[in-house]
Amino acid sequence: MSGIEIRALAGPDVARYLDAVAALRIAVFRDWPYLYEGDLDYEAKYLAAYAKSPESVFVLAFDGACVIGASTGIPLEHETATFVEPFIARGIPGADVFYFGESVLLPQFRGRGLGHRFFDERERHARQLGRFRMTAFCAVERDADDPRCPPGHRSNDAFWSKRGYRRQDDMFCRLDWPEVGAAEASPHALRFWLRPLESA
Repeated sequence: MSGIEIRALAGPDVARYLDAVAALRIAVFRDWPYLYEGDLDYEAKYLAAYAKSPESVFVLAFDGACVIGASTGIPLEHETATFVEPFIARGIPGADVFYFGESVLLPQFRGRGLGHRFFDERERHARQLGRFRMTAFCAVERDADDPRCPPGHRSNDAFWSKRGYRRQDDMFCRLDWPEVGAAEASPHALRFWLRPLESA
């Protein structure tokens, strides 16, 4: 990872990088499997909520002065009801969960271990806060035979499983976003993955 610098920043310290993170999210999520037609107004609101939380974390990867990767985490109780409600329905208190937002990385920098660093830093942050029993995230679900899936695409399921995350068959949330080329937003199912958070 020569030349790549990783910085973990608390939410209130990340303000000057929010535009770069928004642009990165729009660029990466435009590809499969999200196919997200980016919206800067939505990105500004979404990232502002993370930056506002005093206990959130932004893990940023830099190539020189350029932000080439980012991942976020936040106490689940600071997230919107869309993400909290599936945990309540399962009998899991929101206060027990540190929630991971995105991990986005420009394609040319993949395969260098940065994905592991993103998880390592967020899990370390959650442990240091000292009150969470688990970490969690969700990922979009797509049909295996969707013709838009690029040839040779590999899902992240094996990577997440090796890190100790378990796919939940009964925990989903739904988010609306416009897909590339679409005029209107459409609903998308996202599946949760959970992992117990060991002590530091």
